[in-house]
Amino acid sequence: MAEIFLQNAWYCAGWDYEIHQGRKAIVARKIAGERVVLYRKPDGGVIAFEDRCPHRQAALSHGRKEGDGLRCMYHGLKFNSAGVCEEIPGQTTIPAGTCVRAFPVVEKDNWVWVWMGDPAKADPGLICFAVGPDDPNWNIRTSQMHVETNYRREIENLADLSHIAWVHPQTVGGDRKYSEMKSHYEITPRGLNTRCWVRSVAPTGAVAHLFPEGAKLDICLDIQHTVPCNWIMRFRAFTAGTATVGESSGQMVVDTWTCQAVTPCDDDSVDYYYSWGASKETEFPGLSDLLGSTLDEAFEEDRIMLEAQHQRRKERPDLKLLNIANDAGPVKMLWVLDKLLEEERATASLPMSAHERQA
Repeated sequence: MAEIFLQNAWYCAGWDYEIHQGRKAIVARKIAGERVVLYRKPDGGVIAFEDRCPHRQAALSHGRKEGDGLRCMYHGLKFNSAGVCEEIPGQTTIPAGTCVRAFPVVEKDNWVWVWMGDPAKADPGLICFAVGPDDPNWNIRTSQMHVETNYRREIENLADLSHIAWVHPQTVGGDRKYSEMKSHYEITPRGLNTRCWVRSVAPTGAVAHLFPEGAKLDICLDIQHTVPCNWIMRFRAFTAGTATVGESSGQMVVDTWTCQAVTPCDDDSVDYYYSWGASKETEFPGLSDLLGSTLDEAFEEDRIMLEAQHQRRKERPDLKLLNIANDAGPVKMLWVLDKLLEEERATASLPMSAHERQA
């Protein structure tokens, strides 16, 4: 059965620098099962259309930017920035309703966000908080990757950090204590806030060489996880102190943000846009570059694990799964998602695409 995606939600379509003013900067995406094309107008605004010409379903992402509009390069139909056809070469009249679906777009924190549902409900206030590379107080490094897995597997993976003890021993984890950390969860209307301390833990694999042998740290993980799958974490590390509750009594070593947006393409793949970087106060030369490259390595480790898991779950979809204590986060986050999906199925009336209108 095809995945049902949340429609009334903002989906990340990538970093703003990908959609630039270049003549060929026409970006194709697949978001929640829909093909989307994005381009930037001369005045800087970003436009998102369904990547499907209503004439013969040619890919508009193979088109040409002309002023504020986009021309299909199959038979030359030209659409303005609202998606309305302005020209059909070879004829003087344009049939009423000849248009392509246009999606609401917002740029925020250096991400480009596309609203896939009812435009009347496109509230920018629903876009998740993040810290982008333009923030003057942080040194943020950005990256991205494509993963052949279902986005629910990514939700499970991000909502349960106990796996970093085993999947990421040389990058962002390694200490068995990560399997034993106790998290405080707060369910929100569109997600899950998670906070936990891991005390007197060995430095993570990627930075262990920067510390004396036997060094121990107190680490605070403060996470905002929102639908469809946005994951924003403030990661702070201190020298190990004596406090067993609340803030560490040690000295702060580093203060960082990692901001991650997982966008489902379809049932079997996601696009992953992510960043990591330190505050200007705790930065030292090369630190944020190390953090950024570490995430690339760590997410490659995740990719291998999640793609193999996805294959097996497709092969045996009815196999009863074992639940363990560390599944609490994934269970809560998926409950929020499924609740919103059920509410949307009961109430939503979504606009039809151009080809649906013609059917």
